[in-house]
Amino acid sequence: MIITISGLHGTGKSTIAKLIAEKLKIQYYSTGQIFRVLALETNMTLEEFTEYVEENPDIDKKLDSKIIEIAQKGNIVIDSQLSGYILKTIADFKILLTCTLETRVKRMSERDSSSYEEKLKETALREKSELERFKRLYNIDLNDQEELSQMYDLVINTENLTVEEILEKILFTLEKV
Repeated sequence: MIITISGLHGTGKSTIAKLIAEKLKIQYYSTGQIFRVLALETNMTLEEFTEYVEENPDIDKKLDSKIIEIAQKGNIVIDSQLSGYILKTIADFKILLTCTLETRVKRMSERDSSSYEEKLKETALREKSELERFKRLYNIDLNDQEELSQMYDLVINTENLTVEEILEKILFTLEKV
């Protein structure tokens, strides 16, 4: 089974994807994690690396190729903003997690032990860059609610749900697939 988990930063993609992979005893892969590693390897902050990637689309294309290569092996949960799009004909089940910007930034600032203001600035820069990049590279508009509802098999607003409740909803739905 190939499962994708998509959503903006801080919606809970990584947390939920890891738990699903653990419960189903399948592999887990995160492009966000790889993106952070690449930023570190180039001695750049996430903000600097985001700006760098804007001018170097080959990085996005390499990440895409890696996702496709890994997915084709099967039995994996892939956590990536665009995995639902990139793997739309390969994935068995596509999940989108959503919640408000305020909640997302609060979660990320707690996770990264940074200030809310610092994380809000970083997130706004990254998401603006990504929205423009994804539109330019793939003609994908992550703000198009109609397209999102058609793309994903399950959309969950994580705003007022516990991790356990989200996991339960997903596993219950997967049992029916």
